[in-house]
Amino acid sequence: MGGCCSDIRGGKQAVGAQQASTSNNNDNDAVDFFYTAQGFQPLFTQLQLSLSASNLLDRDIASKSDPMVVVYAKKGDGKLEELGRTEVIMNSLNPEWIEKINIAFHFETVQPLVFHVYDIDTRYHGVPTKTLKLNEQDFLGEASCTLSEIVTKPSRSLTLRLQNKSENISQRNQGAITIHAEETVAARSAVEIIFQCSHLDNKDRFSKSDPFLRISRMVETGGSVPICKTEVIDDNLNPKWKPLCLSVQQFGSKDNPLVIECFDFNSSGNHVLIGKLQKSIADLEKLYQERKGVNFVMPSKHHGQEKVLKGQLFVDQYCEKEQFSFIDYISSGFELNFMVAVDFTASNGNPQQPDSLHYINGSGQLNSYQKAILEVGEVIQFYDSDKWFPAWGFGGQIPSGTVSHCFNLNGNPTSSEVVGVEGIMDAYARALHTVRLSGPTLFGPVINKAAQMAADSLSLYNNSAKYHVLLIITDGVVTDLQESINALVNASDLPLSILIVGVGNTDFKSMEILDADNGRRLKSSTGRVATRDIVQFVPMREVHSGQISVVQALLEELPNQFLTFMRSRDIKPLTSYFPHGASSNQ
Repeated sequence: MGGCCSDIRGGKQAVGAQQASTSNNNDNDAVDFFYTAQGFQPLFTQLQLSLSASNLLDRDIASKSDPMVVVYAKKGDGKLEELGRTEVIMNSLNPEWIEKINIAFHFETVQPLVFHVYDIDTRYHGVPTKTLKLNEQDFLGEASCTLSEIVTKPSRSLTLRLQNKSENISQRNQGAITIHAEETVAARSAVEIIFQCSHLDNKDRFSKSDPFLRISRMVETGGSVPICKTEVIDDNLNPKWKPLCLSVQQFGSKDNPLVIECFDFNSSGNHVLIGKLQKSIADLEKLYQERKGVNFVMPSKHHGQEKVLKGQLFVDQYCEKEQFSFIDYISSGFELNFMVAVDFTASNGNPQQPDSLHYINGSGQLNSYQKAILEVGEVIQFYDSDKWFPAWGFGGQIPSGTVSHCFNLNGNPTSSEVVGVEGIMDAYARALHTVRLSGPTLFGPVINKAAQMAADSLSLYNNSAKYHVLLIITDGVVTDLQESINALVNASDLPLSILIVGVGNTDFKSMEILDADNGRRLKSSTGRVATRDIVQFVPMREVHSGQISVVQALLEELPNQFLTFMRSRDIKPLTSYFPHGASSNQ
């Protein structure tokens, strides 16, 4: 399938040129750049929560309870923010509410939810629920969970026992509440298009143009938002590009106007417009059916009549297909296997000294390594059912006396796995007493180890259905840069993403090379180009100075990376979720 690509810094190599775009999050860094420049938050998935209850307490004498649910988001300071209320259902101890609660699902954050169930007094019947004073109603019980716990269930449904607000002890007759989550975007369709041009104007003096297409969606305010671009084809006035895949979320509707611009690529980033035109998806489908081309035009500099050019755009292939979302996969049984690698090089400083990056404060204050493990692990753990996490160290002298660049953090020579995030934290703290800091800073062995585990699971997808996430925490400049690039290029075909957190005040320019956010995919020493970008790097100091958390900064690209891998391999959600090959549309 095709992919949506960008050229923020004029990178000639298309980003994800062999991958399909995502459905609920745009994996296009041009779009990300646009939204970031406008001050908008990253994109998210909108969900609707449906609620039902069973065996509620009966507070009424002459009839049954008249229940209503209030849903809250629990903020970081412990305060509750109301998200919405259901309607009141009369005389029911087993209600199924019609009113839905809307909530935005952010993969990169933990979203605690609290549900309060009330019996509404008869005298308030007919009063709008939003105006009801809750302290005047009978409290039937409360329950809490995280949004991740709901969406990772095969049915996207979670049943919780109701408890007393004060005692926090479940009573047998207090009943239960069931929460079901659905994506509000019903349409999962996408179109895959192959574009071809003929007789383009030549903009180069000593050779032919290097054309690429950029597609933007018109918005109501009159401007346009870039949604994707093709790869660059060198020295060709009759180019044919690889397939592009556009989701409904990107183009809005088949009749929505799209601006298609053809540029001559320049390494300076000052690309020269060859021509442009405006067509909708419906128009492009018609061009394909009629096997016709459409001429590019050149806008007039003096707001006069546009000049019609000789160059034409053709649609060589057009097909509509279904796209599954990140939630489709994880709720069908796909899991994220969390792995951690910790830097034990000497540049971190003596762990016994307070100025060391590895210093563990007796008062309980976490160092940067502990913060990164805890914050990222607390999010990822919800997507791994067994919570057995491989954990390694690198750049340290292990008790045997040898310097290792991939040793088991728990000291176990046969197994690297520990139980839960706390297991990683404990293994890290113990290792600081048994491992001597050394060097140099080599990423290659750890990346290759994680890649091998991902490759092993790939052959078992029908049973394991795992996507691997490696967190590397480091203070230093990577010494084996080219070897690390080679390892990343080799791993780009595997179900693996790599998160790198930089701690301390080192210059992390080499990490930005590994991140490849400048539009140029990594290239190995043999000339092989990475299939996709699998790295996200964040320096801890920049996170601390801003408003975004390390988790948000690290994980915002992960759902996109997951989806581009699944779609590049045409891997669908597990059949147990969609029985007998049924569609995911609901």
